[in-house]
Amino acid sequence: MSGAPAAVAAETAARGEGGGAFNVTDLIMTHITDGHEIEIPFTHMAIHLPRIHVLGYDLSITRHVVMMWIACIILFVVARHAATRASRAVPSGWRALFEVFIKYIRDEIARKSIGHEADRYLPYLLTCFFFIWTCNLLGLIPGMSTATSNIGVTATLAALAFVMIHLAGIRQFGVVHHLKNVMPGGLPLWLYPIMLPVEILGLFTKPFALCIRLFANMTAGHVVIIGLISLIFILKTAWVAAVSVPFTLFIYVLELLVCFIQAYIFTTLVSTFIGMSVHPAH
Repeated sequence: MSGAPAAVAAETAARGEGGGAFNVTDLIMTHITDGHEIEIPFTHMAIHLPRIHVLGYDLSITRHVVMMWIACIILFVVARHAATRASRAVPSGWRALFEVFIKYIRDEIARKSIGHEADRYLPYLLTCFFFIWTCNLLGLIPGMSTATSNIGVTATLAALAFVMIHLAGIRQFGVVHHLKNVMPGGLPLWLYPIMLPVEILGLFTKPFALCIRLFANMTAGHVVIIGLISLIFILKTAWVAAVSVPFTLFIYVLELLVCFIQAYIFTTLVSTFIGMSVHPAH
């Protein structure tokens, strides 16, 4: 969805001029759900995306797919630009900024939770962090959409995390020993029928929590922004605008922080879960 209050207000006003009844629910759902067109901000025009069906499967290109492509292109260009400056003795520009985040994730997140083998999983963790952060920020640009407010996107990220977590354990101990590590050691036999279902369920609740947390947090902020702006057109009084607009701007600025925090939390939790898989005794 477009997170910019100005873009939301412009479209809302345009709908009101059409003479139809204002429906805030339809407006919110239009902006937080996926679609087959990309709105051009501050206009009534839109870019229609192609619909593709192969053997009965819908493989159409949607807004969120385009946003993920844009995020990948941005990261590739920025990372490549930073890498071309790697020969310099003193980092500067994009390289200096990248090094701050890379070293922090490596030293404060990966190595502290995974240990001496952390560098093996660092490329994956960095990819998670920068991809999620970029997707989150794109949703705050007028005309753009937040791919991470799509439950399908967050579920895929969580599924990849699930695979990485268990591949780390299998790589460390082998398949059989890794499966044995699901159960904590030293339990009396009578507890095994109780604890085994709980531990197996826990294997799936971790990625489920990653999925829902990212989806809910990235959706909630945009719903609040649209809701606050919509109050102006529902109540149609000046004092509501005087309160709603400052609060909207405050939430919008807060969303900038939330974009970073959600990428950080996702990366930290995945790193922690990998560490638990590699070092089950801890």
